[in-house]
Amino acid sequence: MSSTKPVHSTPSRALIVGATGGFGAQMARTLLAQGWAVHALTRHADMAEQVRSGTASWRGLEAVQWHLGDASVAADVRQAAQGAQVIVHAANPPRYQRWRELALPMLANSVAAAREVGARLVLPGNVYNFGPDAGELLNERSPQHPLTRKGAVRVEMEQMLREAGASKTQPVRSLVIRAGDFFGGHSPASWFGNLMVKPGKPLREVVYPGVPDVGHNWAYLPDVAEAVALLLALDLREPQRLATCEVLHFEGHWLPQGGELAQAVRRASGNPRLPIKRLPWWVLTALSPLVPLFREIREMRYLWQVPLRLDNRKLLSLIWQEPHTPLDEAVRTSLIEMGCLSRTAASDSSAAARSANAVASVA
Repeated sequence: MSSTKPVHSTPSRALIVGATGGFGAQMARTLLAQGWAVHALTRHADMAEQVRSGTASWRGLEAVQWHLGDASVAADVRQAAQGAQVIVHAANPPRYQRWRELALPMLANSVAAAREVGARLVLPGNVYNFGPDAGELLNERSPQHPLTRKGAVRVEMEQMLREAGASKTQPVRSLVIRAGDFFGGHSPASWFGNLMVKPGKPLREVVYPGVPDVGHNWAYLPDVAEAVALLLALDLREPQRLATCEVLHFEGHWLPQGGELAQAVRRASGNPRLPIKRLPWWVLTALSPLVPLFREIREMRYLWQVPLRLDNRKLLSLIWQEPHTPLDEAVRTSLIEMGCLSRTAASDSSAAARSANAVASVA
């Protein structure tokens, strides 16, 4: 696997827009570890103090240089982007709502800043673009007929990047990496951290949103960020290797039996009888008129009823090997970092699993 360290004698500079979210924070950690100078835009004037306080969510971000501003204000993004070779656009509308109203203008601001400073813009994508008609195995050219409002916005966001890249005067280079559902120690907008388990609380049960025997794609955030870092290093080293508007699929953890993720949580807990419950979709449906968040979640139900697997062959042609943390290790680490599992309990469950595997192999 190629080194992810920038090739310049002085550190390459990246701006993270949305560095307090799951993908943005992990990209900041990964790029810092690879020697990049990482800057981030934040609306919180005390963000540097929060990081220094030692809060688990912000560990590894101590070297980030914070810029006070808002992703919805073009001048703020442009000012923070000065000198950047890369802009990571990881900003999402809060509370999973108002996507059309907020997501498109925020991305437009990052596109304008990338055009001004000549940076490549990185956008984390997902499978919202695709409906069931795309087929079970999705490549970068699979038909995009989204069933949801958020899916339609995702298609428009990628179209915005294509149009920016087609400019005859100042084309904007971009990289979209589509992945499955994110999970990790800090993933506040994920299904894993919002519905399956309760961050900061001991494991009492795990809720699985989907049909257990239907396949599902999951993406461990450190693995996705490492793949992006590899691609950015390649782009610095061999600029001709990535297309102006590059789109790639990250396979991550494809689980033919989607419910296996809940089983991995059970194994990490060390409790073979940890209850695994189904998400009561009927409750979300009944309360949708009263709770806007439930309406937004309900819209995405089809993603848990049909298998949509991301084909990563194009990605492998560029970086040869996709970063891949074993599922049980990724889940166990995530639960520890989320405060759902103590390191002692995790160590005990890991030892028990190794013992069980050894017995099974002898048998």
